[in-house]
Amino acid sequence: MARIMLTGGAGFIGSHTAVVLLERGYDIVLLDDFSNAARDVPDRLRQITGIAMPVIEADIRDPEAMRAAFAAFPVDAVVHFAAKKAVGESEADPLLYFDVNILGTIRLLAAMRDAGVGRLVFSSSATVYGEPDTCPISETASLRVTNVYGRTKMVMEGMIEDLSRTGVLAASAILRYFNPVGAHPSGLIGENPRGVPANLMPYLCQVAAGQRPYLTVFGNDYPTHDGTGVRDFIHVMDLAEAHAAAVDRILAQDGGFTVNLGTGTGYSVLDLVHAFKAATGIDVPYQVGPRRPGDVAACYADPGLAASLLGWRASRGVQDMCRDAWRWQSRH
Repeated sequence: MARIMLTGGAGFIGSHTAVVLLERGYDIVLLDDFSNAARDVPDRLRQITGIAMPVIEADIRDPEAMRAAFAAFPVDAVVHFAAKKAVGESEADPLLYFDVNILGTIRLLAAMRDAGVGRLVFSSSATVYGEPDTCPISETASLRVTNVYGRTKMVMEGMIEDLSRTGVLAASAILRYFNPVGAHPSGLIGENPRGVPANLMPYLCQVAAGQRPYLTVFGNDYPTHDGTGVRDFIHVMDLAEAHAAAVDRILAQDGGFTVNLGTGTGYSVLDLVHAFKAATGIDVPYQVGPRRPGDVAACYADPGLAASLLGWRASRGVQDMCRDAWRWQSRH
């Protein structure tokens, strides 16, 4: 089987994708700077799969380190997860996001070119759609970002599309995630942010575990069914399986494509709080705060193109997401 490099492979989505790829027979090289990932993740992956993999500690912005990584471990394709990803932090420190996300991707793409690696799966985001005209959102919707994080993803998408168009990349897949949550059913890996979680589910789980006093709901005056923001929450294992399907395709066919990865169903913040209680029996206290800059009222996917191109659809429900996220939280 082919060998695949996962940049940011020790992170939340990267680690779950590593499990699926390993279970499907791929060889994996995991590259991470461990700035937002635990160092024991590779060992946890070995516990789940029974397979040890090479691990490279490197910053994608370091040209020498990237050249050395590709020289040490020739690969057939790259799945690029490594990036900063918090909307609020991106608004507070835009230059950090331009540096890590945009410059880091340029350095990675240059290293891939020099190593003769022309196949890429890219971790993008539904934030590129900004405030959509309608939901569900298809891939043909206008791109109009409302925050710095989304801007960096849009710029990176454009670079990858240009490299595919000009033949520098033989094959590329741009995967626009909606809202990944949950954890591996073993409870051995899950979302483990450093500091205060920027995403809803890990914060909710920390409140349920008594680590934080309450959940802040950012705004209850949106034009939604209960006034709170509506998002397309997708189980991380469904997302990981979509990455494996994208890897299969870019290894088999040249050309580039872009697809949404979501369930097609929108749940509000309070819907998720209620689903968490139904799945775990835990009532999570919350308080309403002001809206966050850059947030939109509703954002959920039309996942039809991913089904058509990749033969993939999300299969896990919101209670599976809550149950698996809580199993991870309660064990760690």
